[in-house]
Amino acid sequence: MNSNMIVSPAPHIHSGSSTNRIMLDVIIALIPAFLAAFYIFGMRAVLLTGVCAASCVLFEFLYEILLKRKNTVKDLSAVLTGIILAFNLPVTIPIWQAVFGSFIAIILVKQLFGGIGKNIANPAVTARIIMFLAFPLTMTTWIAVGEADCICCTDIITAATPLAHLFRGEIDQLPNKLELFLGFHGGCIKETSIFALLIGFIYLLARKVITPIIPVTFIGTVFALTAISGGIDFGILHILSGGLFLGAVFCATDYVTSPITNKGRIIFGIGCGLVTVIIRLYGSFPEGVSFGILFMNMHVPYINKLTLKKALGGKK
Repeated sequence: MNSNMIVSPAPHIHSGSSTNRIMLDVIIALIPAFLAAFYIFGMRAVLLTGVCAASCVLFEFLYEILLKRKNTVKDLSAVLTGIILAFNLPVTIPIWQAVFGSFIAIILVKQLFGGIGKNIANPAVTARIIMFLAFPLTMTTWIAVGEADCICCTDIITAATPLAHLFRGEIDQLPNKLELFLGFHGGCIKETSIFALLIGFIYLLARKVITPIIPVTFIGTVFALTAISGGIDFGILHILSGGLFLGAVFCATDYVTSPITNKGRIIFGIGCGLVTVIIRLYGSFPEGVSFGILFMNMHVPYINKLTLKKALGGKK
């Protein structure tokens, strides 16, 4: 027998990727959207993003120290969670509420389920929904573009989001499609530049961090159903409004909470889009992206079980 033979468990082929490298790639992909948010909303967007990222890192570090677990701060997953959470918030939200959201995302949704790789729902998306239910006023207070650096002023100009105008049928009050695409309108940080988010999407595809299946089926389903409901122009307005692109590209594609098979990813993307449209058109809230993602996160184990192929010679 060859004495140099090495016996080890699978996997035997490694791609060279690591959690740290993947998280770093996603953070890099979000840089264009971050710069767009800074240009559109000012330093308040930078402050909010920094607070959320720092809070998530701090909560993860303290929790692991308290429970004497291996420190995972260096894998950058907490940083990414904080950035995505911030992108899901209005720039006007009080800082303490942003810190509270970070606590929900890291402690309640991620760490209590066992840490990275074990959470059953996307931490940032779940935290955003809890904050929406806990702080409905501050989570739905929007300001006009250029007013974010005057949060303490008494003459802040508030403005409805494009999605709110769509929800109320006020099509004539919407920005034009170019302004929607570039992000020059009120809303969450995520509701800024689709152009910037697309740059990040292309980067992630080039780096092979994600596949296009979930984003394309998610966005395509929203477009198809809204176009059937109100026409092609109505469908275009829906995909250019709200947090659809951030949700489809950066939240729904989360490795832990999305299916592992291509067929499962198609089902997942269609399901996210269906729930989003139902809420947008018939629900009490103008936006349904976060609810759609969370709803489908809960079904991922069943989707995986349904779509996994039987191994050759294996039992059903």
